[in-house]
Amino acid sequence: MRCRPRSGGGGPARPRSVTGATYSGRVTPADETLLDLALSRALIDRSARERADEATVARALGDDRTRVLVLRHGRSRVVGGDGTRLALRPPGPSDEGRVPWFLGRHDGVAYLAVDEPEPADDEEGAGRGAVGVWASLREVGSDLDDLEVGLLTTATALHGWHSRHGHCPRCGAATHVVQGGWVRRCPRDGSEHYPRTDPAVIMAVVDDDDRLLLANGTGWTPGRVSVLAGFVEAGETMEAAVVREVQEEVGVHVTDLVFRGDQPWPFPASLMLGFRARATATRLTLDPVEISAADWYTRDDLATRVAEGSRTLPARVSIARLLIEEWYGGPIEEPTGEPRR
Repeated sequence: MRCRPRSGGGGPARPRSVTGATYSGRVTPADETLLDLALSRALIDRSARERADEATVARALGDDRTRVLVLRHGRSRVVGGDGTRLALRPPGPSDEGRVPWFLGRHDGVAYLAVDEPEPADDEEGAGRGAVGVWASLREVGSDLDDLEVGLLTTATALHGWHSRHGHCPRCGAATHVVQGGWVRRCPRDGSEHYPRTDPAVIMAVVDDDDRLLLANGTGWTPGRVSVLAGFVEAGETMEAAVVREVQEEVGVHVTDLVFRGDQPWPFPASLMLGFRARATATRLTLDPVEISAADWYTRDDLATRVAEGSRTLPARVSIARLLIEEWYGGPIEEPTGEPRR
């Protein structure tokens, strides 16, 4: 359920192997995929060739057309009005003392991101009068337009990587940021290190009566439910990961896999690969390390429990929510009458 490496033991036995019968025959066609995944939208040209030019960031800082996305503890300032927008700004003197990340270009405009853990005193004073609020990608990702959600998704992913990978994994030396923030180079052994993305599968499992399997992960608040998910292991295909994870976490074998879409999930560094699958049996044997509760839901069951507040669903920005609502047939309203983000 939780996208993290397994600690081992405690769960049902692993499945045998993925056979030809596992597949629906509709795993990859483009018309099968969910196209309205919030964090998969992007208009930015990443301009990879420009990254290799060490003067690119300096040129962008000297261009008044450049726009800078400021991150503070993983959040960015957003403004409302006629729609949620990032409070992008032109380059300023304070950016020269930082190491901006080059996000790319759109319509000839360069976009940078800077990490601002703590504002300087003068900036804090200016911030009190500034318009907008600080918000995370989870909170506003579904409300931003295609350009800005791509910017914030990329900046969030880079922020997470830089904050966790400041030292060389080979020798432990502090690394230097190069290529516009997309590479960290070790000054001691010359090795280069790149942002990591971990593939994870997430699946809407239904039974022969078209009931949906939802579970509560250990450590979650009671009543919070979602579809199953887990990391793809080394040397494993994503389809094999779907079969294995469902078997391990709830003891159910699945077949008829259909790929439904994918989106980045930089919390901290995943690419979520969404599937639909059919269970061949409904008896659940839970892995107590991963799952605290699980059950099969009809559409009426789920709508009633969500409306009464005994069940809460994943954020609307997540692929989990899209998989659930695709099965349901439309948006599911929260008790307040407003969809959750």
